[in-house]
Amino acid sequence: MLSLIEQIKSGSLWDFPGGVHPQENKTQSNRNEIVRAAVPSELVIPLKQHIGKPGDLLVNIGDTVLKGQPLSQVNAAFMLPVHAPTSGTIKAIEPRTIAHPSGLSDLCIVIEADGEDTWTELSPVEDYRALEPDALIETIRLAGISGMGGAGFPTAKKIQSGLQRTEILILNAAECEPYITADDRLMQDCADEVIEGINILKHMLKPKLTIIGIEDNKPEAIKALEKAATSEDIVIRVIPTKYPSGGEKQLIKILTNLEVPVGGIPADIGLMVQNIGSAFAIKRAVCQGEPLIERVVTLTGKTFKQPRNVWTRIGTPVQALLDEFGYKADKKSQRLIMGGPMMGFTLPHANVPITKTANCILAPTFREIDPRSHEIACIRCSQCAEACPASLLPQQLQWYAKSQEYDKCEELNLKDCIECGACAFVCPSEIPLVQYYRQAKAEIRTRKQDADAAERAKVRFEEKKARMERDKAERENRFKKAADDRRKQMSKSGGDDAIAAAIERVKAQKAKAETTSEVKPAVAAAIARAKAKQAEAAKQAQAEPDNSEMAKLREERKRQARERKAEKASAAEDVTAETSADVDPKKAAIAAALARAKAKKAAQQQDAPSDSDSQESKKMQ
Repeated sequence: MLSLIEQIKSGSLWDFPGGVHPQENKTQSNRNEIVRAAVPSELVIPLKQHIGKPGDLLVNIGDTVLKGQPLSQVNAAFMLPVHAPTSGTIKAIEPRTIAHPSGLSDLCIVIEADGEDTWTELSPVEDYRALEPDALIETIRLAGISGMGGAGFPTAKKIQSGLQRTEILILNAAECEPYITADDRLMQDCADEVIEGINILKHMLKPKLTIIGIEDNKPEAIKALEKAATSEDIVIRVIPTKYPSGGEKQLIKILTNLEVPVGGIPADIGLMVQNIGSAFAIKRAVCQGEPLIERVVTLTGKTFKQPRNVWTRIGTPVQALLDEFGYKADKKSQRLIMGGPMMGFTLPHANVPITKTANCILAPTFREIDPRSHEIACIRCSQCAEACPASLLPQQLQWYAKSQEYDKCEELNLKDCIECGACAFVCPSEIPLVQYYRQAKAEIRTRKQDADAAERAKVRFEEKKARMERDKAERENRFKKAADDRRKQMSKSGGDDAIAAAIERVKAQKAKAETTSEVKPAVAAAIARAKAKQAEAAKQAQAEPDNSEMAKLREERKRQARERKAEKASAAEDVTAETSADVDPKKAAIAAALARAKAKKAAQQQDAPSDSDSQESKKMQ
């Protein structure tokens, strides 16, 4: 049995499921050579023109830049820099509308051209065959090259993922989208440079076989490639025209009969796919040292006086191209589509800039592409499932996407949808299926990002909690260790623990103070007699105890208190009398008489108990 490479060399071709045959409309724009568009007075360069994060800014407002000068720098694998398409001054750094189906704004660098178009200093590679693959990959990365077929995946990262494991290198020259002829015309006009770019890829990846897959509706491009690759070990394989044969997985299936695993990449099965435009950009970056600052753009549609392909600087507003190449807006419907009629999207206005992935501006008339849509209910004809090149179930995916059951969409492998539009093309109910899929994918990505952010926040909280508990345990251990060290130190210095000894002394003093009574002997004896009588009365079951002794004791205390009070009062009166006598003898005599009367009265009160004392005695009895 022949090996896979032998089968491919023998001319074997396979097919992928589904697919459609829309009207091509390519001959309008591929008959004339590529012309160069004028450099506009103002260019708008979005920082992010690829899959991944944007680079970090290197310029400020008011800076003067040269053609090819980097405007941003990269510090991660999925970052790519952008470069100045011409020389001029940084006019603004602000959000501008970008080429995206959402029509949203993103951060852009606005350059006011000076008309000089002066290059910065370039560093071309003299002999790329003398360099290691890593050095060439770094050159490609710094040139800002991304996939130019529409996806925008960083080319350097893609090449790096295939090092040491690429057996078959595939160049995608199918360009299956209707109307678009940018790669077709590039192969016709620059075949030698395309082949040189393929040779650079071969030097880095060292594949066993290199194939160029091109549809049979490009005869002139096929002849140009065959002429340029006569002395090269490159197989040019002409495949039948069917949309979307230019899809990466579909082209792999046609040329090798292999299928990329779900969630995997071609490098997992020993394959590498690169676009023809990317190969041309690699050649210019390595051999001329030029970064990616321009690309071929197809201007087509019946609103153009002469549809054609043009070399366009990155950042050129679409309106500048319309003004330069004879665009005349249709009165009934002024539509501008970025890309083709199958996978393209309508632009919100004409001031959107050209990016690295913008390969076509389609400006059709009302009759050419009817913008009206009359969506009706699905009739379950299953034509969408038959046309799907990824063997998905578009009808069910649309139901779940419309009802926002995104978990079901993921179960049905929505991520494998390449958004080719074949399902919508054949739908008799005119349901915009791809729009539902794009919205569902965006919502799934948003939810995943939110879930990842929540998970990161949870991890941070748990780490903080663990850190606080760890710090608390360390403090407790530190305090415990310090206490143990103090005890050991005191033990070494002699005696028991000083703190424990002090506590024991305090307890002993407190117990001694509680047991020591300051009651006078007579009072203590009376209390003892009273307690004895109460105990005796309790034994004899008397109703009330005999408190006579306690009453006598109380009377005795009251009498002593009155005597002390009288003595104090007499002493005070004597002092007052003496003081008054010095002043007035008569007053002194009167005061002395009053004092004697008070003393006599007090003596009488001592002899006879007061009424209140008698009442209290009765109560005690």
